[in-house]
Amino acid sequence: MAKKTASKQTPLDRLSRREREIMNAVFAAGNRAAAEDIRARLTNPPSSSAVRAMLTRLEAKGVLRHEEDSLRYVYSATVSPNTTRKAVLQQYLKVFFGGSREELMNTLLTQESWSSDELDALQAQIDRVRKEGSR
Repeated sequence: MAKKTASKQTPLDRLSRREREIMNAVFAAGNRAAAEDIRARLTNPPSSSAVRAMLTRLEAKGVLRHEEDSLRYVYSATVSPNTTRKAVLQQYLKVFFGGSREELMNTLLTQESWSSDELDALQAQIDRVRKEGSR
């Protein structure tokens, strides 16, 4: 049975689905995007005013900040991409794999075609983690 890991809750854990989608759009834009750029990246985007309201709410939650650039606000995340990546992966792991890292990795390995070089790189990473010990 795979070991489940407990993680500290981050501000990202308290976001709605749409708020997470907005954060994803900000990161996809290189962590610097105006409201209209963010809106263009959303699935079934709400109105421009609704996006701006959500951006204001995300600022109040402390996960976004803005700076003025000419006559528009440009938004960026207050949390690092690495922190975000970990939080998103933990949520994905919990929702789709019941917290099992082994199931996630098995799915990735069996659902994709891998080159020998990619498999060698993965094996090297596994060997490195094994040598350093479990975290």
